[in-house]
Amino acid sequence: MSKGKYYITTPIYYPSDRLHIGHAYTTVFCDAVARWRRFAGEEVFFLTGSDEHGLKVQRAAEAKGKDPKTHVDEIVLTFQELWKRLDISYDDFIRTTEPRHEAVVQHIFKKLYDKGDIYKGSYDGWYCTPCEAFWVESKLVDGKCPDCGRPVEWVEEESYFFRISKYAEPLLRHIEEHPEFIQPESRRNEVVSFIKGGLEDLSVSRTTFSWGIPVPFDPKHVVYVWIDALTNYLTGIGYLQDDAAYGKWWPADCHVVGKDILRFHTIIWPAILLAAEIPLPKQVYAHGWLLTDTGKMSKSKGNVVDPNRLIDHFGSDAIRYFLLREVSFGQDARYNTQALVERINSDLANDLGNSLHRSVAMLGKFCGGAIPSPGTPEPADLALRSLAERTAGAVDEQVRSLHLNQALAELWNLVRGVNKYIDESEPWSLARDGRTERLNTVIYHVFEALRIIGLLVAPFLPGIGAKILGQLGIDRPPASFRLEDAAWGGIAPGTRVRAGEPIVPRLDVEETLDRLAAENERLEQAAGSAPVSQKGNHGNEDDLKPREESRNESQDKSKEAPKERNHVAEQDGLISIDDFGKVQLKVAKVVEASRIEGADKLLKLKVDLGGETRQIVAGIAKHYAPESLPGKLIVVVANLKPAKLRGEVSEGMLLAASSESGELTLVTLEKELPPGSVVR
Repeated sequence: MSKGKYYITTPIYYPSDRLHIGHAYTTVFCDAVARWRRFAGEEVFFLTGSDEHGLKVQRAAEAKGKDPKTHVDEIVLTFQELWKRLDISYDDFIRTTEPRHEAVVQHIFKKLYDKGDIYKGSYDGWYCTPCEAFWVESKLVDGKCPDCGRPVEWVEEESYFFRISKYAEPLLRHIEEHPEFIQPESRRNEVVSFIKGGLEDLSVSRTTFSWGIPVPFDPKHVVYVWIDALTNYLTGIGYLQDDAAYGKWWPADCHVVGKDILRFHTIIWPAILLAAEIPLPKQVYAHGWLLTDTGKMSKSKGNVVDPNRLIDHFGSDAIRYFLLREVSFGQDARYNTQALVERINSDLANDLGNSLHRSVAMLGKFCGGAIPSPGTPEPADLALRSLAERTAGAVDEQVRSLHLNQALAELWNLVRGVNKYIDESEPWSLARDGRTERLNTVIYHVFEALRIIGLLVAPFLPGIGAKILGQLGIDRPPASFRLEDAAWGGIAPGTRVRAGEPIVPRLDVEETLDRLAAENERLEQAAGSAPVSQKGNHGNEDDLKPREESRNESQDKSKEAPKERNHVAEQDGLISIDDFGKVQLKVAKVVEASRIEGADKLLKLKVDLGGETRQIVAGIAKHYAPESLPGKLIVVVANLKPAKLRGEVSEGMLLAASSESGELTLVTLEKELPPGSVVR
C-alpha cells in the first residue's frame, strides 16, 4: 500500500550548450530524493526538461544555418544522454516546444489578460542577449553585462506586462503563514526583504524575435520566459489534458532550484499562480552553487566542468556520491578534482568497497562462501544491529528534510561501524582458535549489515547498490525493495555470495590527476583556445526591481553603452576574490583534545567536519586546556595539505586571533551551525 505521494522538479535547462556539473548536481539531488521516497513506499512523480525558446536560441540556430527546432533537438538529446549516464529516473522530460506545453502557456496568458492582470505597454532598457537579461544601468560593469562581461544593447519594444505588484501582499502573507514554503530560512528572509522593497510590473512578451509561443490574441508577440518556462511544472503533470493526473500531483511538493533563480520561483511563479487562481507549490528549495577556483561555474565564463568526462574517468556513482556528499544544505561547495579522487578513495574504495571485498573473501575462506547461521549474540553484535536499525530511520529523516549530505554521513557511520566491528571481532582469530559458533555469529552480523547498507545506499548510488546486493547473492533489483526490507534479519543463512572484483577500485591520486591534466592540455590544443559558451539562465533578478524610467513613454537616451568606469589601482599585498576563493573555510566541532608528549605548545584535536573526522595539531596549548575544547564550534581551513608536527599528522588549520600582548582566541561561531558548514 502506498504511503503517500511526492512531486519533485528540477528547473528546466536552457539548450545554449551542453550541461555542466552544476546542472548535474541539481538533477542528481532530485533523483536521489525521488528514489528514496519510492524506496519508502511513496508514489513519486519526478519532472525535468528543457527550456527551448528565446532570442539566444534563434540567433545560435541562424549562425549555424539551421532552424531553431533542429538546433534545440540536437542539444536536448545531449541532456537526455547525460541523464541516462547518471542513472536519472525521471518520470517525464518536458520540452517547451511541445504542443501540450504551448496550449498551457497560451491558456494561462489569456486567462491573466482576460482578468486584467496582463496589459500592453512598451519597454526600454539595457539587454544582454547571451544571458537574456535586462539590466538597470547601475548594475552594468564597465558598461557591460555583470554576468558574462559581454556588451549590452539598448532595447525599445512594445510589450505586454504582468501586474506582479498586485500580488506582493498576498505573497507575503503566504510566506508568513507557510514558513516551509522557501528553504533554507536564509533564502526566505532574502525573498521577503526583496518583496518589501517593491515590485515593478513584469514584461511577459517580446516582438524583437519570433522563436517562441505566440500570444494567442496578438501573434506578433511571443510569450517571454516567465510564463513560457515556469508553467512547465503544470504541463508535466497533465494540466488541461489529464484532470486526474493534475488533481493527483498538483501542487508540487518541492521545486529544487539553484539560488540564482530563487526569486523567479518564489516571486514571479507564485504571483502567476495566484493570478491564475492555481494553488501554490508546497516548497521551493534553493541549493548553493558548485564553485571552481575561478568562482561560480558558468558557461559564459568558460569555467564549466563537463560531467561526461568525469563519468568517463570515474563512473556515474562516484560522481553522484561526490556531489551529494560535498554540498551542505543550501550552501555553496567547491568542486576540485583532487577532492573528488580523495573522496572516492576514502569513502567508496576504503570504507565501503573494502568492507565488502574483505568480508566476501573471509566468508569464502572460513565458511565455504555461504552465510552461516548465527549463534547467541554478544553485546558487540547487538550494538551493530542497533546501529543498523537506527541508521535507516536517520537517513530517512535527513532525506525528508533535504539534508542529503547528512543522510550519507549517517549511512557512512554504519559503513565505518561494520569495519570497526570486523577489526574488533577478529574473525580470522576466531577461525584459527576453532571458535566456530562465535565465528558464524560474527560473519552473519557482518553480512546482514552489508545487506542493509546495500539497500540504503541504492537510492543515492544505484549502480553500487546493485553490485553490493549482487555480490551478496541477492538477485532482486534494488528498486524492488522497500524501506521495511532494511529491518534486521533479512539475509537467509545458506545464501551463497559471489566473489568479485572490488566494487570501487582505489585510485592513484597523482597518476589520476596527471592523466586528467594531460587530457585537458590535449583538448585545449585541439581547440586552439578554451571555448566560451553562452550562459543558460533567462532574465535577471533585477527585472523585478522598480526602474526609474517609464515603460510607456519615449526616453531620450543614448543608445551607446555607458563608458567604462575607473578602476582602483592594484595595491601591493592585495589578493583577488579568486585567490580568496581557493581557501575552503568550514565549521568544525571539536570532538576531543589532548596534549602531545614533549610539545608544550601543541594540542592534538579531533574535529567533526560534517560526518568526516579529522586530526588537527594546533599551537594553542598555552591558551586552552584540552578539557575546555570538546563541543566548541571553530573555523578551520579544510583544504590545507596535511603536514606532520612532532610525529602527528595535521589535516587542516584552525583560525585564531592574537593580540599584540600575545593573547590568543579561537575564531568561533555566534550561532550554532552544523559541522561542515561553509564559511565565506
